[in-house]
Amino acid sequence: VQENVLQRVLQLPVVSSTCETLQRKYSSTKESHPLMASVCEVYERGVQGAGALAMWGMEPVVRRLEPQFAVANNLACRGLDHLEEKIPALQYPVDK
Repeated sequence: VQENVLQRVLQLPVVSSTCETLQRKYSSTKESHPLMASVCEVYERGVQGAGALAMWGMEPVVRRLEPQFAVANNLACRGLDHLEEKIPALQYPVDK
């Protein structure tokens, strides 16, 4: 199974803890402010719809460029290996 650089980045403790913190803040803001919650829900639905439409439209292009994406992914994974080696802080949550 080929590594996916995006999945690897999202699994880095510094990134995952940042995402969790942002998600908690976003959720608590929505809970605290009903007007903000309704605006956020409209925005979320719009983003989901736009994302689905974009994926449908890009599918033929993505299939055609798959070999180039694989090469770019491999290069990015090697770059991430180098970063993880040189920057140990990436392995710690934000609060550390």
